[in-house]
Amino acid sequence: MVLRRPDFDARAATYDDLRPQDDNWWELFELVSREADLRGQRVLDVGCGTGRLVAALAPESSVWGIDSSAEMLAMARKRVPANVKLKLARAEDPPLKDSWFDRVVYWLVVHLLDRPAAFRAARRLLAPGGRACVVTFDSTYFSDFWLNQYFPRFEAIDRARFSTAGELENELREAGFGQVRLVRHHQRDRIDRETALAKIAGRHISTFDLLDDAEYEQGRILAERNLPAQVDYEIHWLVAIAER
Repeated sequence: MVLRRPDFDARAATYDDLRPQDDNWWELFELVSREADLRGQRVLDVGCGTGRLVAALAPESSVWGIDSSAEMLAMARKRVPANVKLKLARAEDPPLKDSWFDRVVYWLVVHLLDRPAAFRAARRLLAPGGRACVVTFDSTYFSDFWLNQYFPRFEAIDRARFSTAGELENELREAGFGQVRLVRHHQRDRIDRETALAKIAGRHISTFDLLDDAEYEQGRILAERNLPAQVDYEIHWLVAIAER
């Protein structure tokens, strides 16, 4: 069985449709903005994707975004205001000025990175007193993820990719950060059957890319057969704020 690397170029055109910037997103944005003190700062969004975070911050902050996917950046350029600076770059070695930023944010991206190298880069880019902010899933999220019953390897794949709270804190400290504060946040969500099937058909999360074709097809057929009219689920977030 050959595992693929997640392909964000391929999902760029449908990303915002399949993962909308809904009320839960805005609630989390407000929490992260407050806890990491993002407003009014020089902020770098690492793995900015289609630009939703940089666009939301742009009215009140000086914002830069980098991403390793040219297609995701192309979508971002259609969204962001002119004062946002976007660059094709890897998180592990961004060609940006040392000590230039007040905040470096990783929003649902660190599970895709070489975290030790990325966090060392963040520390280099931050001015003294700056903060790195990591927005990710808490490990409790994976046990009851709504797709597990259709794609049985999802939980194991994501537990291998995502840090636990303790691991994440250690990774940040080993990269040279001092105080690390952890914030957990819980949300509920509901989607209808049609939306759930569209997410599966569009492979809306990168975990799908780590299944082989047979696994994906078997799970898709099982979901078409067994998905209820509505899917209720919980989301468990973990936000880490690390002081430079």
